Amino acid sequence: MVRRNRAEMIEDTRARLLAAGREAFTRLGYAQASMDDFTAGAGLTRGALYHHFGDKKGLLAAVVEQIDAEMEARLSAISDAAPDQWEGFWGRCRAFLQMAQEKDIQRIVLQEAPAVLGAVSVEEQQHCIASMRDILRRLQLKGVVRELDAEALARLVYGALTEASLWIARAEEGTERLTQSLQTLELMLQGVRVDPDR
Repeated sequence: MVRRNRAEMIEDTRARLLAAGREAFTRLGYAQASMDDFTAGAGLTRGALYHHFGDKKGLLAAVVEQIDAEMEARLSAISDAAPDQWEGFWGRCRAFLQMAQEKDIQRIVLQEAPAVLGAVSVEEQQHCIASMRDILRRLQLKGVVRELDAEALARLVYGALTEASLWIARAEEGTERLTQSLQTLELMLQGVRVDPDR
């Protein structure tokens, strides 16, 4: 039998608690999920949860951070696989809205996290806006997006995506809202694109 070192055991415990927390928060919501749901789901004690995350709120924050990182990786993969930068940008925007229908993102990131942890941190917002601004600037340099203020444009697009994703997540059946949001967003973004026929 292969013996694991302490660092591997710590990482394994943390990963099991994150997985149990994610499942419980998705299924039950923050208020209804109990410490026993997390520890029993992970086969661990409350002491392990307190040691790694402090409390239930700390576990929620860690789960949100994990989901955010996964979302960013998925969005980056879409950009990287796109045939050109405009399709990559549009694909990222479209996927962000589609993610609002995934149960864990919908329940944890868009519903529970704002209620329990407060609005998205200013630091996180600034990171997202800066990333979008950089993408838009590259598109401007390529002559794909009009010469508008990239910071203002990034803030407007980010705001629209954020608000639309919350609107989609609040619906019992968000498919219609997703379709409406995608159609409207495409029209909005075409307004900032340089006409390729000119």
